[in-house]
Amino acid sequence: MTIFLFILGFIALIKGADYLVDGSASIAKKFNISNIVIGLTIVAFGTSAPELIVNILASMKGSSDLAISNIIGSNIANIFLILGVTSLIYPLKVKSNSVWKEIPLSLLSVVLLFFMVNDVMFDGAAVNSLTRIDGVCLLAFFIIFMYYSFGMAKSGVDGESEKVEELSSAKSTVYVLLGLVGLAIGGKWIVDGAIYIASMFNMPESVVGLTVVAIGTSLPELATSVTAAMKHNADIAVGNTVGSNIFNVFWILGLSSLVAPIPFAGGASQYDLMVAIIASFLLFAFMFFGKKHVLQRSQGALFLVIYFGYMTYTVINAI
Repeated sequence: MTIFLFILGFIALIKGADYLVDGSASIAKKFNISNIVIGLTIVAFGTSAPELIVNILASMKGSSDLAISNIIGSNIANIFLILGVTSLIYPLKVKSNSVWKEIPLSLLSVVLLFFMVNDVMFDGAAVNSLTRIDGVCLLAFFIIFMYYSFGMAKSGVDGESEKVEELSSAKSTVYVLLGLVGLAIGGKWIVDGAIYIASMFNMPESVVGLTVVAIGTSLPELATSVTAAMKHNADIAVGNTVGSNIFNVFWILGLSSLVAPIPFAGGASQYDLMVAIIASFLLFAFMFFGKKHVLQRSQGALFLVIYFGYMTYTVINAI
């Protein structure tokens, strides 16, 4: 049954992402809200649901390695894997606001996380952990981010020229709700099945979180971004991915650490966190190489090479 639900979860995720993009884009059209804001709010909430479920459950069960490695691995996959695949389908032209505000905020979130979890290095504490106070600070940043996003929506700073299918209000709402439900349930089924399969190989919990669980919970972002790229809707493709990274740290880790403080092992986890920082930095830097504010196919291919190299190293190092 677990394997059956694991396979069924992929279908739920892909269809859920498709419904969510269509419903969200239609809502944006009706209320004159820019696609980038929809990507950074409704879509990001929906596609971050699997990570939130996994982390809340992991925190409650005391599985700290799974909770924090899931977020770090998901952020790495969002940039190297998802934007890599998406930009191969269609080069992603990124709006100026994303280049100068959302992407730097995504980089700030992982840099801030690095300082918060290294209590031994910076404060001389006995152990490293993400405390409840840290969680409050992360949630405060999340509130600021949401205030900024809704400010963008109110001012209507982006004027998209992409054609978006306008559905009825009822149909748009149903699509969004079905999408959110499909993403959340499908993500849980995939994670449960993946953990079950990975446990047969006796892999450490942190490695499972960085690889199988991170990829599984990032599938909604992949499905949503690929769907948006195929429709040449770059704003949703980039906004969804960057927004999800911001949500992962500020919202999910903030809320998870409020449920229970999350110990941070250090060692290999420090390496993984540095890879997440490098991923965000490269995304920002690539906005100024080649075509300005465009993530090109060659850069996306490099992202994929880095990601599969990182995955290979992580798995081999764990064996």
